[in-house]
Amino acid sequence: MTLLVLGINHKTASVSVREKVAFSNEKRELALQQIYHQNLAEGAVILSTCNRTEVYFHHRQISPQECEKWLHNAEQWFADIHQLSLSELNPSIYTYQNQQAANHLMRVACGLDSLILGEPQILGQVKQAFQITEDYYQAANLPLSTELSRLFQKTFSTAKRVRTETNIGESAVSVAYAACSLARQIFESLRNLNILLVGAGETIELVSRHLLRHGVKKLMIANRTRERAVQLVEKLATETQIDVFGLDELQYALHQADIVISSTGSPNVLITQDMVKQSQKVRHYAPILLVDIAVPRDIDETVAELDSVYHYTVDDLQDIIQRNLNQRELASEQAQEIISQECHDFFEWLKVHQFSNLIKYYRQDAERIRQELLEKAQLSLQNGELAEDILQELSYKLMNKLIHVPTQTMQAMMKSSNAEGLHAFSNALHLDHPLNEK
Repeated sequence: MTLLVLGINHKTASVSVREKVAFSNEKRELALQQIYHQNLAEGAVILSTCNRTEVYFHHRQISPQECEKWLHNAEQWFADIHQLSLSELNPSIYTYQNQQAANHLMRVACGLDSLILGEPQILGQVKQAFQITEDYYQAANLPLSTELSRLFQKTFSTAKRVRTETNIGESAVSVAYAACSLARQIFESLRNLNILLVGAGETIELVSRHLLRHGVKKLMIANRTRERAVQLVEKLATETQIDVFGLDELQYALHQADIVISSTGSPNVLITQDMVKQSQKVRHYAPILLVDIAVPRDIDETVAELDSVYHYTVDDLQDIIQRNLNQRELASEQAQEIISQECHDFFEWLKVHQFSNLIKYYRQDAERIRQELLEKAQLSLQNGELAEDILQELSYKLMNKLIHVPTQTMQAMMKSSNAEGLHAFSNALHLDHPLNEK
């Protein structure tokens, strides 16, 4: 299996770099088209979150000698699609191949490579990324390789096993949890504060649930589509007052907010310095906390220059997150043992799968030879040649053609001193040969 993962994450790049390589839905579809038509891979899965952008390529036709060129072409494509220079991205890019790539994917899905160790959100994001690929290939009437599909299914079952057999998910934390923890550090109590949440996706839902559990009495949710925000309010099923706004009402909502937590998929800044200036005048310069957990960023970073404004990005949450790591280290070691075992099992399956294909192709080739020789024999019979001569020739040619490949293989094994392979071949033929002597 020739598997390659190419990526950038929170460990290798700042948020300013990560937001440049984030994939929107439109760019993701364009990327899958380019990957296929440029023959970069037979199948690919693109994972794009706040903390990482990774592309998983699978190509069965790449030889070991071609891997270096393939890797360079993949890196150049990655830079080109984001309209960046490769030299700009090189310090941040990491790559893994084959077993290391599979191990990395499983670590990612299990939350072992996350900003917050063991966070559960990433598994859903990996599943969604794979589902998008499946849907794209199906809609385009293209085959998705069995090997790539099997790898991701194995990854999902591994993540489930890790959650079941270790404590990696106990007291689960996430970026959303860290954002709420930061708010509790700055304000003694959240109960009497007005909190504005911008966005209505999964992260904002998690933030909402954390805040409600801490007794927040007033929430505001602003979203591009009010309907999505209303659906989120209904999903939360709470008696707490939650007001809904469109993004065109964002300035008005800011006037009322003590805390703003933003996480949207917008490619543009939603909250500018001027907007915060206006709201601070209305609020008589009372302290305001702005937490931007979106990539690309939703909040202009220059708001931090204003008086009484506390501004934090995803990168700033690292200190809070660090405090949660110690209790999860043992669980992560147990999880890695499971991942190593499951990764080994996958590649053992892959070996069998590849050999089963080899047998299939060998049988197909043998059938082709048989048909060709049979047609020639039938033609000779029609021309009146002796049946005995025809049968002799048919059997002789059939034997020579069928043993040609095995003979070459045995010669290659002898040249490479592959005694194990020769023993297996000899035992299969039940030969009385010195190789079989005890």
